[in-house]
Amino acid sequence: MNTLIQKSDLLNIIDYEKQRDTYRSELIDYKKNRRFKLGPNILITFENSKTMKFQIQEMMRAERMVHDSQIEEELNVYNPLIPSGDELSATLFIEITDPEKIRPVLDSFIGLTEGVNVFFEIDGEKVAAEFEEGREKEDNISSVHYIRFPFTEEQKNNFVNDSSSISINIHYGEYSHSIVLDDNMKNSLADDFI
Repeated sequence: MNTLIQKSDLLNIIDYEKQRDTYRSELIDYKKNRRFKLGPNILITFENSKTMKFQIQEMMRAERMVHDSQIEEELNVYNPLIPSGDELSATLFIEITDPEKIRPVLDSFIGLTEGVNVFFEIDGEKVAAEFEEGREKEDNISSVHYIRFPFTEEQKNNFVNDSSSISINIHYGEYSHSIVLDDNMKNSLADDFI
C-alpha cells in the first residue's frame, strides 16, 4: 500500500544504523524488479513508499538528521514522489560514465521531456511518462528526472492482467530501447496500484 510516509514511520539514526545492512540488502533485492536499464544511458527506477522510506532513512543517516524540522523537510521532498494509486512513479537517470562525454550525451537528450518519448506499451496501447517541470531548459537538461505514468482504470486492469504483454520503452531520436516486463517485474509494479 502506497501511503505517505510519516515521521513516526522512520527510525532514528542510531536504530537505523543497527539494522541498516539488513534493510539495505532487502531494498537492493526488492529494487531488482523495479529498475530498468534502457540502453547505455537511461536507467529508470520505480518508486513507492518502501523505496522513498529507504531514501529518507539514508538521507537522515548521511546528514546526521535528528531534528524534527530537518526530517519534515525530507518528507516534504520525497512524499510527493510516491504514486497515488492511479499511476506509477519513477526516477529517470541519464547515466554517463565517461566524464568527457557528459555534455554531448546530455545535450543529445534535450527535448526528452516533451512529447511521448518514454512510455509503457500494454497490448499495443501507450501510457506516456509525464516529466516533472523545471529540469530541462532550451539549452540544457538535468541528468535526474522524476516522472509519472498516469493510468486509466482500464489500463490498470490490463497492466495487472497476466495475459497482457507489457514493455517499457524509450524512443527519442536515434535512441530507441525497450524491455519486456517479466512476471516478477509486472507484479512488483502492479502492487503500486493497490
